[in-house]
Amino acid sequence: MTFVPEKPSKSANGASAARPSRAEAEEAVRKLILWAGDNPDREGLEKTPERVVRSYEEFFQGYQQDPVEILRTTFEETEGYDEMVVLKDITFESHCEHHMVPVIGKAFVAYLPDKRVVGISKLVRVVEAYAKRLQIQEKMTAQIANAINDTLHPKGVAVVVEGEHQCMTTRGVHKPGVAMVTSTMLGAFREDASTRREFLAIIGK
Repeated sequence: MTFVPEKPSKSANGASAARPSRAEAEEAVRKLILWAGDNPDREGLEKTPERVVRSYEEFFQGYQQDPVEILRTTFEETEGYDEMVVLKDITFESHCEHHMVPVIGKAFVAYLPDKRVVGISKLVRVVEAYAKRLQIQEKMTAQIANAINDTLHPKGVAVVVEGEHQCMTTRGVHKPGVAMVTSTMLGAFREDASTRREFLAIIGK
């Protein structure tokens, strides 16, 4: 299953740029090592370009996943269950699209079923699919909520994301321990204050 990024890279003339080869990616890492002031041919660094490219395949595997496809398999045998489904403390690792450094955090996801439910592992995979990309937290939060809403058509969706951004803790203002919290509320969670309060109480917010 291959998922095309929402905004493919563009060349100078505006055309979509082809994905570089592995060899080209490794050479780019070598150049960064040189730019940093070290020797990419010394013993400790000679395998680093290969390792970095392999790690990038893992860090950004979300570009190869389609969240809508992940959510397509649903179940209707619910015995009429129509109360809130909540997943708490879904850990994730993402990367800030501005500095390409880690964002580490947790996501809290809820929906109110309307006849259909989805396996809970699929909700975790949707979080992972959007997290494993170059991201800003606000966009990731909305993407998770919209994918669930547009695919499952529930009565409501709520997503809260809490993340610590290494672009702020290891550079710039250097403020470790600061967490950013974002939320997207759709349907009943936006329109009904009591439903929203119940969700926030369940996740301890």
